[in-house]
Amino acid sequence: MKTWRILPILLLCLVLAGTAACGGKQPEAEWQPIEVVRGDLTVSVSGSGNIGVSHEASLAFGSGGKVDKVYVKEADKVSKGDVLAKLDTGALELALAQAKMTLAQAEVAREDAEYNLNQLKDVLHASYDRVRIAEAQLNAAQAQLEAAEQAVAQAQKQLDEATITAPFDGLVAGIYVKEGDIIPSPTMATKVVVYLIDPTRMELSAEVDEIDIAGVKLGQRAVISVDALPDKQLEGVVTLVSSVPTIEAGLVQYKVKIGFDVPQGLDLKVGMSATADIIIQQRSNVLLVPVRAIERDSQGKPMVWVSINQQIEPRSIITGISDGVQTEILSGLGDGETVVVKKRASAEAPGGFLFGQ
Repeated sequence: MKTWRILPILLLCLVLAGTAACGGKQPEAEWQPIEVVRGDLTVSVSGSGNIGVSHEASLAFGSGGKVDKVYVKEADKVSKGDVLAKLDTGALELALAQAKMTLAQAEVAREDAEYNLNQLKDVLHASYDRVRIAEAQLNAAQAQLEAAEQAVAQAQKQLDEATITAPFDGLVAGIYVKEGDIIPSPTMATKVVVYLIDPTRMELSAEVDEIDIAGVKLGQRAVISVDALPDKQLEGVVTLVSSVPTIEAGLVQYKVKIGFDVPQGLDLKVGMSATADIIIQQRSNVLLVPVRAIERDSQGKPMVWVSINQQIEPRSIITGISDGVQTEILSGLGDGETVVVKKRASAEAPGGFLFGQ
C-alpha cells in the first residue's frame, strides 16, 4: 500500500518539474507601451566635403607693361571700385593722345569733304564727274574718321585696363606680382595679378551617395556642420546638383554645392572639412510612432499592435515619411492611442496573432 501511494506522488513531482523547466525556456513576452503623439519630422541625407568660395575673381591687366604700383597686400579688405594695382601708363597715355590727334584731323578732313560736296551740289551746272569725285572724297574721309574713332577707343581701353580695380567688396586672397615686374601682352599670356574673394559668401562642395542623390533638389535647405567649429551650425541652400558621378573604388557619388552666408566674426577658412544634412522632406504636427513598432501583415501592408482596455490587438495603418527612427502615420491611429512593442523576441503575439502573418 505504501508503494502504491508513493508512485502517484513521484509522478506528480516529475510533471511539475517538467512544467517548470519548460516555463524557464519560454518566458512570457514583455511589452513596452508607447503613446501615439504629434510632433515634427524631418527626412535628410548627408554629404561631406570642403568649404570653398562661391564669389571670386582672378584679376589681370588688360594690357602689357611694367607694374608701377601695387596698392594692396594679401588679407586686405577692399571695397568695390578700389584701385588694387597699376601699370606704368606713360606709353599708353602717349598712344591715346596721338590717337585723339589723328581723330581731330579726321574730323576736319570729313567736314571739308562734306563742305566741298555741298558746294558742288549748289552749283547749277556742276559736272557729274566732279560731284562723283567729291562724294568719293567724303566717303574716304568718313572711313578715316571711323578708323580714328576706333583707335581712340582702343587706346582708351588699354589705358583703362592698365589699372585693376575691385569688382566687388572682398578680401585679397593672393597677389602674384610685385612693383617693377613686366607684364606680357594679353595676346601672348594672361597673368593673374590679384585673386579676390568674397568672404561673406561661401559654399560647401559635398559628395552625396548615389542611394540618396535622387531626393536632392536645387533650393533645398541644408544644415552645415564644420569639423573645426563643432559649436556652430550654418544654414545653406543647394545651388548645384551634378548629373555626372565620381567613382572611386566602386563607390558612386555625386557632387552637390551648398551656398551659405558666413556670420560676421566666424573664423571660417577655405578648405575646412564640413558635413551637410540636406533637408529632403519635413512635416509639422503629425502623428508619430517608432519605426520598430511597425510590422507587416500577410499582404505586406503596415500594421501595429494597439493596447485597448488591457487587450492587445492588430491595427492596419497607412504611413507617410520616415527618418529611420520615427514614422508619420497618415491613418489608422489617433492622438493618445497606445501601441506596444515587444521587449523580447517571442514566436507568438498576444491573442494568438503571429507577427508577419
